[in-house]
Amino acid sequence: QTFNQHNAEAPNLEQAFRRMAQMEPNLDHDVSWFLLPSYWAKMLVALISFLCFANSYDGDFVFDDSEAIINNKDLRAETPLGDLWYHDFWGSKLSSNTSHKSYRPLTVLTFRINYLFAGGFYPVGFHVINIILHCTISVLMVDVFSILLGGLQFSNKGRRLNLAPKSSLLAALLFAVHPVHTECVAGIVGRADLLCALFFLLSFLGYCKAFRENKEGHTFSVFWVLVSVVLGAIAMLCKEQGITILGLNAVFDALVINKINLLELIRKLLYKDKSLENAGLLRKGLLFRITLLMCGGAGILYVRWRIMGTGPPAFTEVDNPASFADSLFVRAINYNYYYSLNAWLLLCPWWLCFDWSMGCIPLIKSVSDWRIIALAALWFCLIGLICQALCSEDSHKRRILTLGLGFLIIPFLPASNLFFRVGFVVAERVIYLPSIGYCILFTYGFSLLSKQAKKKKILAVAVLGILLINVMRCALRSSQWRSEEQLFRSALSVCPLNAKVHYNVGKNLADKGNQSAAIKYYREAVRLNPKYVHAMNNLGNILKERNELHEAEELLSLAVQIQPDFAAAWMNLGIVQNSLRRFEEAEQSYWTAIKHRKKYPDCYYNLGRLYADLNRHIDALNAWRNATVLKPEHSLAWNNMIILLDNTGNLAQAEAVGREALELIPNDHSLMFSLANVLGKSQKYKESEALFLKAIKANPNAASYHGNLAVLYHRWGNLDLAKKHYEVSLKLDPMAPGTKENYNLLRRKLEQLQKKGG
Repeated sequence: QTFNQHNAEAPNLEQAFRRMAQMEPNLDHDVSWFLLPSYWAKMLVALISFLCFANSYDGDFVFDDSEAIINNKDLRAETPLGDLWYHDFWGSKLSSNTSHKSYRPLTVLTFRINYLFAGGFYPVGFHVINIILHCTISVLMVDVFSILLGGLQFSNKGRRLNLAPKSSLLAALLFAVHPVHTECVAGIVGRADLLCALFFLLSFLGYCKAFRENKEGHTFSVFWVLVSVVLGAIAMLCKEQGITILGLNAVFDALVINKINLLELIRKLLYKDKSLENAGLLRKGLLFRITLLMCGGAGILYVRWRIMGTGPPAFTEVDNPASFADSLFVRAINYNYYYSLNAWLLLCPWWLCFDWSMGCIPLIKSVSDWRIIALAALWFCLIGLICQALCSEDSHKRRILTLGLGFLIIPFLPASNLFFRVGFVVAERVIYLPSIGYCILFTYGFSLLSKQAKKKKILAVAVLGILLINVMRCALRSSQWRSEEQLFRSALSVCPLNAKVHYNVGKNLADKGNQSAAIKYYREAVRLNPKYVHAMNNLGNILKERNELHEAEELLSLAVQIQPDFAAAWMNLGIVQNSLRRFEEAEQSYWTAIKHRKKYPDCYYNLGRLYADLNRHIDALNAWRNATVLKPEHSLAWNNMIILLDNTGNLAQAEAVGREALELIPNDHSLMFSLANVLGKSQKYKESEALFLKAIKANPNAASYHGNLAVLYHRWGNLDLAKKHYEVSLKLDPMAPGTKENYNLLRRKLEQLQKKGG
């Protein structure tokens, strides 16, 4: 009967709901802002969020993208899909001691789909998906903010009413254009944060959909509550922060659905007030829903714990120095300083850096450090907001401030070092979700100022100016994320004390062949962090190539002394010792490297070169064979085997090895050249000629290829062709060893033939 009566009153109910909502305090009454229909508001947000990051679409793979994507075997088709569930974000086994325990299989799955559709590692497709995800999330924010700022009200037809269209549009625009989001959007690895945020918001909206309002109070759908839990689990499988949505759903339920006054509830609990029985918690189903959320969350965490294993992730002191401090006071004060830096990045996102570790933020070790002011400012603001959220007589103010603080703090908790050590000091990507809370608080603050301001238009213009500056900052920062060179150099002015910044600039220069400039940055990295073994290793490598062997040896010896299991440094030390003709020490260094890294094909290759120098031919061949077993495409190892067998007169074996190598690496011109030499000596001239010509086609400017083909023609009796290729070889390299002598012999022979013919 009641149901029928509701139907009869249907035409007037929606207007009644709106009138009731308007009687309550409403942000939009005071906000001097644009009022757009919902569709146009979402289109505007989507367009502006796209403009902010559009110029990142054709950027390269940068920074962590190399490890998470290019070097991640989980992206390749030959890796079984099931392995994704037992590997971390970087492709390592979760059970490994070196795993960071970052369990994000759904994010890796999207990378794999990107890779398969693109047919390889082409970054454009990866970047486009990230931009689309951010635009989608920004559009969803319009609905999310309309609930958080305007409350949850439904019409009689079950359609949710947007009671704060102007405020929700402003908050969504603030979120869409926040420069701190650039790392998540322009950096492909930020896909984890974007996917997590997408399902995080869908979980929240799903939870809101569980409620319908009628004349007698709230009813709710268990199905939608469970859907919300499932979406929260999916968010966590994209990134760990996703699980926090279940806690936020509970907070939202208590504050918005049940309209609980937290301070009053705490007081009643402390004094065992009997009026708690009339609080309506059981009647409205709050305890039941919270039980569902808690059970779902506990189940999700248990499954993740079982898959991940019980061991904590392994981080080093340079990743998060405060967490390694002996003093509890030093740890606490520095953690709080990190929180204040995160808050500052939300308030003033001008100084942005791809990495904040390695001395970028020196530890606070004394209360006399002036940076203590930042902690005091942070807690002064937080305590003020918390007091207002708990004690204000205005229920509307209490609700918005509590939700704002909840969305600011709760998603940040996994990155706070409170529950476990994290592998960073400050990371811009982890405040993608907490920025929701910042946008709520900013919008509420703007509404309060608008209420007091006499010239509201000036205030609106100021906010428009902030949005415009943020759009330009996003575009600039996106362009810096397009290439590693721009990204690393942009960090030099922000974090000049960060050894990793100098290291990455140096590495980028070295990759481009600018060794002199690279040395400068590597030396600065080692000066800033005297225990930076990777910088020592790379600097030692360059010095080795420049034949500055003694300094290279000192650096590499220090690196392995600091980190005894650093396999790459042991191998490079072996190469230097080999060059210094200290063969026994070199052999020992190579075997130490192999002890610490069992599957190390490059080390076996260098060990083989050492044995070849010592005329230990069998050992050399075995070492190179091990290299090719571990890495079948190891061209240098195959080549050295062919050349050694050729030089020792084992032509049949050399030919067999050469054919085996070309089956595995059919387009390698150096292998074609080596095998062609062997076939020529075996008088298989036709086949040798074909391989020489194929090698020359692949690499036409190799003087030795033309020179050896000329020798083949010379032996074969094709003297005109021999003369032609000798001349090409000498043109490419006038100093080519032996070629000039062979050419002179050929000319004399041709002159003799001409005299006989005359």
